Amino acid sequence: MSCISYYDLRHVTGETTHIDIDNSVVESAGSSFVNVAVLRVLSGHGWGVLQIDNYTPCTGRKFEELLEQACRLANITEEKVILGDVPHGILPVPPVKEDPYEVPLEEKSALLAAIEKGARSPGIVNTRANYIERVEHVNFSDSSGNEYTYRMTRSGFNVLAVASRNGDLQMGYEREHSIHGFNLRHQEDIGKNAAETAIALLDAGAPKGGKLRAVLDPELAGVFAHEAVGHASEGDLIHEGSSVLKGRTGEKIGNEILSIVDDPGLCEFGFDPVDAEGVAVTRTEIIRKGVIHAFLHNRESLAAVGNGIAGHARAMPGEPPLVRMSNTFIEAGDATEEEIFAECKNGIFLKGSRGGQVDPGRGIFQFNAEYGYLIENGECTRMVRDVSLSGEILTTLHGIVLCGNRRVMSPGYCGKGGQSVPVSDGAPHVLLNDAVVGGSGLD
Repeated sequence: MSCISYYDLRHVTGETTHIDIDNSVVESAGSSFVNVAVLRVLSGHGWGVLQIDNYTPCTGRKFEELLEQACRLANITEEKVILGDVPHGILPVPPVKEDPYEVPLEEKSALLAAIEKGARSPGIVNTRANYIERVEHVNFSDSSGNEYTYRMTRSGFNVLAVASRNGDLQMGYEREHSIHGFNLRHQEDIGKNAAETAIALLDAGAPKGGKLRAVLDPELAGVFAHEAVGHASEGDLIHEGSSVLKGRTGEKIGNEILSIVDDPGLCEFGFDPVDAEGVAVTRTEIIRKGVIHAFLHNRESLAAVGNGIAGHARAMPGEPPLVRMSNTFIEAGDATEEEIFAECKNGIFLKGSRGGQVDPGRGIFQFNAEYGYLIENGECTRMVRDVSLSGEILTTLHGIVLCGNRRVMSPGYCGKGGQSVPVSDGAPHVLLNDAVVGGSGLD
């Protein structure tokens, strides 16, 4: 068709299994199936996007009719779109140790129940556990002759324990998600850990707020890398002018020990063998030794912005691709954990994350830690709760003065544009000077 300069088709079939247990009662357990495709057509008027349920692969006249439908949708847009030139290719999907698809639902339910049971102990008033498993078969083709097919399996569980005393409620939460196979076996201690955290928080105090030296654990430091730096480096936000990093390529915005990376090819929970536009994935150094080095792009934002690498388009089944992170992390340094705490001397150790918010346009953030400990003379002492970390992104990057020598990744999901995709965030322990810590407790 003469009006079409490019098209691509991403077809996903698969099965999702879920199990939910609330206070020892299996509330739901079952599977659902997906068969969706998204056809994108680029004409002189912009994108035409056709979403197709229960798609059956077709050729010839039937496929031409789909192209015509998508082209008509493009004709109601007015934005001119240019696509950047990119490399194509696909990585091998890591093998799984035990395919969760082959494990019966009854066995999965029993194993999850054992984890939830492990969270039930004196002082715990509510427990909840859930399991999610997604098996997806992805087929991609485009008008340039690129074709890719792969099968991706992700599975994992969460467990929650709530402790109560004199009207005070505290929560402990643990999760394990993986692309490497079935992971419900021999995990009863994960439930116990959630309960122990919830009960310990009943006796924790709130810290006094202010500027402190802070040690961030790998989970919270990884959340900072993802939320404060990763989103601000996404090419569509750069193009829209909605990022504090716009126009700063080559500028030193952090300590020279700091490097922040996004790598879709890393075999963690956010792994993709090829991106949702059929583009080869590769490691992208967003910040290299404190200097803004590259942004994350899809083909469109690469052409519009430059200064970065494509291969960062991701999408839920049946949805058009967006510029997204995958596995985002602070590179390990050369300090030991002992050296980091000794250098901190007096301050606070912040662990885990309970969410927060970031404004990449204004360059400010606020995160809630799960809990923490006061650091006195280089040693962790009293447990604290209801503690937050906030500040300006660029100021905080200069405040990171030590990075540990062991990086740890944490799995999760990231939302953007109404879509949620699997990601991993990670970091070593880091030492942050002049951290703005929120709290209302005693010294």
